[in-house]
Amino acid sequence: MQAQLETLSGLERRLNIVLPMADIDAQVVERLKRVARTAKIQGFRPGKAPIKIVEQSYGAQVREEVLGEQVQQNFYRAVAEQKLRVAGYPRFESVSNEDNADLFKFAATFEVYPEVKVGELAGKEIEKPVTPVTDAEVDKTIDILRKQRTRFTRVERAAADGDRVIIDFKGTVDGVAFEGGSAENFPFVIGQGQMLADFENGVKGMKEDESRDVNVSFPAEYHSKELAGKDAVFTITVKNVAEAQLPEVDAEFAKQLGIEDGDVEKMRAEIRKNIEREVKRRLSARTKENVMQALLDVTEIDLPKALVELEVGRLMDQARRDLEARGIKAKDMPLPAELFAKQAERRVALGLILAEVVKANELDAKPEQIEAMIKEFAESYEQPEDVLKWYYESPDRLEGPTSMVLEDNVVQFVLGKAKVSEKDLPFEELMGNQA
Repeated sequence: MQAQLETLSGLERRLNIVLPMADIDAQVVERLKRVARTAKIQGFRPGKAPIKIVEQSYGAQVREEVLGEQVQQNFYRAVAEQKLRVAGYPRFESVSNEDNADLFKFAATFEVYPEVKVGELAGKEIEKPVTPVTDAEVDKTIDILRKQRTRFTRVERAAADGDRVIIDFKGTVDGVAFEGGSAENFPFVIGQGQMLADFENGVKGMKEDESRDVNVSFPAEYHSKELAGKDAVFTITVKNVAEAQLPEVDAEFAKQLGIEDGDVEKMRAEIRKNIEREVKRRLSARTKENVMQALLDVTEIDLPKALVELEVGRLMDQARRDLEARGIKAKDMPLPAELFAKQAERRVALGLILAEVVKANELDAKPEQIEAMIKEFAESYEQPEDVLKWYYESPDRLEGPTSMVLEDNVVQFVLGKAKVSEKDLPFEELMGNQA
């Protein structure tokens, strides 16, 4: 084998490889002899057909197989000799060889992994958010838990904010009923934004068995193009008005949350523990994101197009699965590759940078770190020991925790190098819609 390496541009390379045709012919003959032992050819018993007859039937297929194997084997042999790290998949093509039939020539075009040099972190400022958990956060969480267990009791007064109403309604535009504009025994809670503001305001003040016509203006940006910007009239009949009743914070409430003896203080302590665990997780995620951005900011890196394309494909597949999980047929949703390009580039860049940081600073995940990570996962389950056992039943299941430990190791390493500033982050902002 002869191999010549060319640098085309940036990370792109081409290997021109030459093989003796005699070696290939010899392998073809040897392969045909093996085929002949079991070949079923009309007019001959299995394994008794002359090699020339076997070649007529199987020669082209066997030669193609041998050439494919030789291309693969000799490419990776040349790659190893040249000490190249191939990124993605190579593109093979045969090279015209009319001048010498004794040689087989082919070329492989591919990209190599870039050399990664992480920039200087000492002067880089990284923000580390801090969110204390106090009694106020425990109280807010208890309020959320109470609202999740709201019961509604029928009342005879007029409907107001916070009440659940059950209604019949029929809507028309210019006197014509429209699709989706009518329903019977439809429940909703006033003030939660489930219905348009005009509709909700029209229901307020109505009592059970009362009917009225309510004028509703659909906003110009309404999701239904047929209704956007139009005025409608809804005939509404209230069939039930119910007042919200939140449970008291007592022993019964504590038992509902899993405190067997109903001790309210135990319940508060358990809730605080859960909040602290979630706050820690979210703060860690934000800090990690800031660290990753810092690494991207200080490191210039050429990205192999092949790796970015592979990552785009993975992101598109994930998006389709997410759509399918929501009941949306992914084939009906166009997913242009360019929508995922920036995210793919970021993920590929971070993958290369993190690998270099881990390698250069010996930040590999230690067994005790992986075990500690799994135990932390398991704390939120009723049977933590079962969770721990499940992870260790298969090495593949340890890949997730191992990856997370590696990232945490990188985060701690970078924070130790950079200029870190703590910043108070309000609990509501950290928790988002859950607060």
